[in-house]
Amino acid sequence: MSKKSRKKASKTASGSATTRKTTTKMTAQSKAKSAKTQRAPTSKSRKTTAKSASHNAASKRLKSSETTSAAKPAAKAVLSEGQKAPAFRLPRDGGAVATLTDYAGKKLVLFFYPRADTPGCTREAIDFTRLKDAFAAVGTAVLGISADPPKAQEKFRDKHKLGVPLISDERHEMLEAYGAWGEKSMYGKTFQGILRTTILVGADGKVAKIWRHVRVDGHADAVLAAATEL
Repeated sequence: MSKKSRKKASKTASGSATTRKTTTKMTAQSKAKSAKTQRAPTSKSRKTTAKSASHNAASKRLKSSETTSAAKPAAKAVLSEGQKAPAFRLPRDGGAVATLTDYAGKKLVLFFYPRADTPGCTREAIDFTRLKDAFAAVGTAVLGISADPPKAQEKFRDKHKLGVPLISDERHEMLEAYGAWGEKSMYGKTFQGILRTTILVGADGKVAKIWRHVRVDGHADAVLAAATEL
């Protein structure tokens, strides 16, 4: 081989080596970049997964807390015979105020009715009015209670010439205390309302007898008989 040919071959070999070196460097850089690119989403993915898990845990705790706070409160104890009659202070027809202490030392009948001037309530109020003197003769006072406002009670009283005081419990405080407020049903629907109830309180201030889900016919007479025996 001539000197010129050897020089050309050496130059070609040097060029090939440089090219291989450059290619190797580029390949290494490409692999490093690729590895970095692959690691980045993995790290981001871990953060996203951790965030998602934290969010789910928080949601679960929140849901649990909401369920607990939304739990129904414990039902109130229902008034029973032998217990002390709950105190009350409410407006009555005529603009006065009625309280339990007004009747201390006397027997007291409390009849709770759903609504003034409706058929059943009217008959019941008229029956207690008819027997007013008989109740007085055995030391017993009679009060009617509903959630109607005082003006409606007065209109009811005047229209039917009622002779017993009518109390207005618009906030249902006395109704609930005496167990005369609760769930009712009509035409397939349930709702909260006044349950026709009568309570006989003894002269000692304790509940002597309770009539729940009252049927109007003959009821006032039955209450008078119980008051007479007390």
